[in-house]
Amino acid sequence: MSLLNIEFAGRRRWSQVGDTYEVTRKPRGLDASSLAAIPFASMADIPQGGAYAPDFTLKAQTEIKSGTYFERGDILVAKITPSFENGKQALTTQLPTPFGFATTEVIPLRPRTDGHDRRLLFFYLLHPDVRHHVAERMEGTTGRQRVPEEVLLGLPFPEFELEEQTAVSDVLETIQRLMATAAKSIQTAAALKHAAMRTLFTKGLRGEAQKETEIGSMPESWELVSIGNVFEIKQGLSLKGNLSNDGQGIPFLRTSNVYWGRIELQNVSRMRLVGAAPTNKLLRCGDLLVCEGGEIGRAATWNGGIEECLFQNHLHRLRPVDASRTYARFVMAWLEEGFKYRNAYEGAGNRTTIPNLSRARLAELLIPQPSPDEQREIVAILDAIDCKIDLHRKKCSVLDDLFKTLLHKLMTGEIHITDLDLSALEETTSSSELTVAKIYAHDLSLQEK
Repeated sequence: MSLLNIEFAGRRRWSQVGDTYEVTRKPRGLDASSLAAIPFASMADIPQGGAYAPDFTLKAQTEIKSGTYFERGDILVAKITPSFENGKQALTTQLPTPFGFATTEVIPLRPRTDGHDRRLLFFYLLHPDVRHHVAERMEGTTGRQRVPEEVLLGLPFPEFELEEQTAVSDVLETIQRLMATAAKSIQTAAALKHAAMRTLFTKGLRGEAQKETEIGSMPESWELVSIGNVFEIKQGLSLKGNLSNDGQGIPFLRTSNVYWGRIELQNVSRMRLVGAAPTNKLLRCGDLLVCEGGEIGRAATWNGGIEECLFQNHLHRLRPVDASRTYARFVMAWLEEGFKYRNAYEGAGNRTTIPNLSRARLAELLIPQPSPDEQREIVAILDAIDCKIDLHRKKCSVLDDLFKTLLHKLMTGEIHITDLDLSALEETTSSSELTVAKIYAHDLSLQEK
């Protein structure tokens, strides 16, 4: 049941946002002459998903030709599609001046009186049912629809006593803060992986002298081989109208399932086939999948996890000719470094309206080939970092689910704030693990030996 269709039990009741909040208006005769600069927030500066503070640029008053006036502490709600649906909004508590200006595509809200915790409305506006309710009432032409102020002010809003407003907001803020920490950890670990890849694929692990090649610097003992000489390359099947809409059929991987270094199985499509699946189009553990379009070269290895699986014709399946000599996960990592960072394959895509990596061009690409042992050692280091990234990614997902669940249940009264104990969320388990930095420093120290 939608949040806005809930019938409250007990003393709680529905009011409207406009009963306690109003749109902030620029005072007549505003004098900003005492301010050397005024904060200005563009739409790009407005965060989404629960982050409070917007970015802003300090501008002289004469530089601000138009904009929406707001005051410190206001909630800024994006009103234009798709920014509103995406949850772009800000809570301007960190403003260095009493007021600022923002894009004209936001609505600034402030309490009419004291006794309201603005964070509660800020979080309430992130509820999917609330977003859907408001989005349905947008006005304007397709692609430029906007939220009318009266729709936002007329939005049903549950009443809370101030003490409960603060307690609920504290809980939701705690979860958002933990999500931000996990997201930051993902960024830090990803940057560390990039640095590790740059070092590993340039210097290797044996302290060798380097040589210059067509695809960049690498250790002298590493060979250069073409992908087509060490892999059997196959393209998958076209859907040809056989996409299943009822969940029946054989699992079918598409380019949208393949990310850099990982495959997501949550939204795997299925396709209907007449007869048995062609065995030469089925995946087996260890196969390397490379995307033809989009971010060309995006690669991940197939590790199973579901029954027999087919793959799309926009994916190339690479299977080592000699698995004892060519380690697919090493090549997967190299392709990420080569395409994303090293720019080793500039112009690899066919020069068409939408660049794509044909089978012929993929086969011609040169890749490094260290000894099998060194390939596996390098992959082990990168896997350790990937495990850390995956751990933080899972933390983000769990916390996001927890936030959405608690937001709904606290607003509806299914859970009372006094029933919650989130102290365990604040505890860290890092003391029982090596940090990513320690793993990186330990493994790369092999180069000095």
